[in-house]
Amino acid sequence: MSKRCRRSPLNYAARDAHPARFGHPDRETEMTARDASSADQALRTIGFIGLGKMGQPMATNLISRGFELVVFDADLARTQALCEQAGARAADQVCEVGPRADALITMLPDGAAVRSVLLDGEPNLAGSLRAGALVIDMSSSAPHQTIELGRALETKDVGLIDAPVSGGVKRAVDATLSVMVGGGPAEVTRARPVLEAMAETIIPTGALGTGHAMKALNNYVSSAGLIAAIEAVQVGAAFGLNPEVMVDILNVSTGRNNSTELKLKQQVLSGAFNSGFALGLMSKDVATAHELARRLGHATPLADACTAIWKDAEDRIGGTADHTAIARYLQELS
Repeated sequence: MSKRCRRSPLNYAARDAHPARFGHPDRETEMTARDASSADQALRTIGFIGLGKMGQPMATNLISRGFELVVFDADLARTQALCEQAGARAADQVCEVGPRADALITMLPDGAAVRSVLLDGEPNLAGSLRAGALVIDMSSSAPHQTIELGRALETKDVGLIDAPVSGGVKRAVDATLSVMVGGGPAEVTRARPVLEAMAETIIPTGALGTGHAMKALNNYVSSAGLIAAIEAVQVGAAFGLNPEVMVDILNVSTGRNNSTELKLKQQVLSGAFNSGFALGLMSKDVATAHELARRLGHATPLADACTAIWKDAEDRIGGTADHTAIARYLQELS
């Protein structure tokens, strides 16, 4: 193996922005020559890069469903643990994953990291993938970066779909995630058996990049609901209301949302703050949704405020804190 093969997939260098045009309607209505030839190719050996809190159980579920996995993580201990516990095969260097894989799953912090893994260095991972291979980016990436990446991979005869997930660590373990999938119809169909090993719900969203757009917008809505619920409970407690009773009332009233049902008592009132999703990642996703709106020329006053709140919270209490710990930040403001 060439000594120039990179050992770490994590490079967070900023990328130039692409003009704000997110759709490729022709890819939704026409099957390219590569789509036609690849549709009949079963994906049996899967490369998996990124074995964090979500990636590790997702990879384990793939193995339990009979897929062969070749795995790599910048933390070599994670790679070794998955190989010993679940039977994956380890790649010592990131570019060793490509030649063995029919498809490659990336589960990394953001689109810049995904692009770096695939295209940086010489030789690079994208260049080592087999002709007709499929990249499945399950990270939370920015839509415009995904479109740019798809164009770059197309020149190497490699397909790309974006398939970010929702559901958190528990549903990753249970293989009951929700996946929103953007990309060509034939490539989405080809990837479905792989996705079904990790997810309960798979929803095609349209052209390449729409999956990542939907993920960012979903997390924006979730983040706004969490802030509103925490603020309401804190104000009510200051007035003398019982926070536990408040949550019970919210959950049988019109204020009910994911945070009132699954986060307020379990994470915030208990002081646990261990949902498994980092504050910095939520801040990044909200900023991605905000940037999408800005590129499209849409006014989003609530998203403006929400983005600023999450960024300030990240700066004050740290991006590695659990995202539910924003309750501490909001309390400190008072």
